[in-house]
Amino acid sequence: MQPNELAEILNRPTSQELLARDITRLAYVAKDGTPRNIPIGFTWNGTQIVMCTPPNAPKLPALKANPAVALTIDTEVHPPKILLLRGQVDLDPVDGIPDEYMKVATSYEMSPEQRVEWEVGVRSLYRDGMVRIVVTPTWAKLIDFETTLPSAVEELLQQQDERQRA
Repeated sequence: MQPNELAEILNRPTSQELLARDITRLAYVAKDGTPRNIPIGFTWNGTQIVMCTPPNAPKLPALKANPAVALTIDTEVHPPKILLLRGQVDLDPVDGIPDEYMKVATSYEMSPEQRVEWEVGVRSLYRDGMVRIVVTPTWAKLIDFETTLPSAVEELLQQQDERQRA
């Protein structure tokens, strides 16, 4: 996908709405060669998806061995809005807690007291740091079922239209 095509998709209002969410599904190939698809918190910094994980997470050796990933960000309502992304992972070990991790957590409803307690727990748990999983998208598809559809559905609609004209 050309950079201008990618930018056009990512800059659409619906894509921006989805990129403002806080959970994505990260698909990758595990060390045993089988597929994995996990929900994980993320932030969008305008050019990259950033996820954070503990340094002992099983996904890290797999991502290091094969950095190709796919992401899905979607809604839970009908018709769904779906943003599909592909890219390569860069792993960035960080001392302490990455700002992106703290930003994701601000979307969760907590009282001020709960927030303080949560932060103390996070800082204690991740005292050895975290790893930023950074994905710069190289491919994207937006499916909103109004202006865009899955390619297989588009193909069936085209065939249906051709049959009706014949």
